[in-house]
Amino acid sequence: MKFSTIGTSWITETFIAAAHRTGKATLTSVYSRSAEKARAFAEKNGAKSWYTDMNAMLEEETDYIYIASPNSIHVAHVLNCLAYKKHIFCEKPMVYTKQQLDEIKTQAKKQGVFIFEGYRHLFSPNYKTLKNTLPKLGQVRSVLLQYIQYSSRYDAYKEGSVPNVFSKEFAGGALMDLGVYPLSMAIDLFGKPTNVDYFPVFLSNGIDGSGTLMVTYEDFNVTIMCSKIAQGMIPSEIHGENGTLTMDHLAPIQSLKLYDLTSKETRELAQSQYDLDMVYEIEAFVKMVETNDSVYHDWLLERSGHVADELEKARKSQGILFPGDSNLA
Repeated sequence: MKFSTIGTSWITETFIAAAHRTGKATLTSVYSRSAEKARAFAEKNGAKSWYTDMNAMLEEETDYIYIASPNSIHVAHVLNCLAYKKHIFCEKPMVYTKQQLDEIKTQAKKQGVFIFEGYRHLFSPNYKTLKNTLPKLGQVRSVLLQYIQYSSRYDAYKEGSVPNVFSKEFAGGALMDLGVYPLSMAIDLFGKPTNVDYFPVFLSNGIDGSGTLMVTYEDFNVTIMCSKIAQGMIPSEIHGENGTLTMDHLAPIQSLKLYDLTSKETRELAQSQYDLDMVYEIEAFVKMVETNDSVYHDWLLERSGHVADELEKARKSQGILFPGDSNLA
C-alpha cells in the first residue's frame, strides 16, 4: 500500500521506518506547511514528492494518510483526508471530544474508508499475552497503571516558552499525551467504566503537568498515574484474587511477570518483540484495509469512542478546556 504523511516530527520518522519494516507499505509523499521542512523530510525518508498544499498531496494516488500533526488539528486533517476518500492512520489522541469522533465516523462511513487510531501498545505480542493471561488472575480487585515520563519539553516550558504538549491551544497536557495510554489499556481490558475522576497537578498556564485518574468499575478500581514533569520508576500491576500481573512499562511491555498466589511462584511471560513496536499496529491496520474488515474497524472505533468520552469528562470536570470546548463535562 502507498501512503503519505502529515507531520515531520520524530514520531513520523518512526512510523515510516516501521511501515517499511512490515514490507506492506511504501512512502510516496509528505506534507508540511514549511517548504524547507517538507523538502528535507522527503529527501531524508525517501519520499518521491513533497507538498505545502495538503489538497494537492491528497489528489495524488495514495492509499492511506498517516497523521501526526498537533492534537488540536487532528480532526481538521482527518476530515480533509476523508473528503478525498483516503484511509487514515491517525496518532492518538485522534480527537478530544466524543462529538468529534462521531463526526469522523459519519464521514468515514459516507466515503467508504477506514480510520484507525494509533495505540501501538495495544497491538504488541506481549500485550496479547497479557490479555490471554488475565483470566488466570481470577476476580480482578485493583489495578495500578502508570505512565510517568519526564518531558524534555518541560525544560523549555520552565524557561518561558509553551511547547505544544504543554499548551491548551494544541490540546496538550499529561492526560492527553500520556494518560491516554493506560486509560485505553484499561478500557480495552475491562470495557467502559462506570465513572472517572481526575485529580490534576496544574502548571501556571492551567495545563495538567501530571495527574491521577481514578477509573471505577463494578468490582474494582483502576488507578492511573500520568506525568510529564517527573520520571516514574515503579511498574504497573493488575491484582486478582489468584495472582498478580506486573508490567515494567506500558508502551512497550518488555517484562511481564505472573505471580501465582497458590504456588508463590513468579514466571516471566514476555517474549522478544520488535523494539520498533509500531510494526504491529501497522500490520493490523493494513490487514484490516486489505481484507475490508468492517467488523474489526467498528470495534476499534467503539473503543476509541469510550476513550474519548472518558478523557473529555475527566478533563472538563477540572476545567481543562481546549479550542471549541464548552465547559459542560
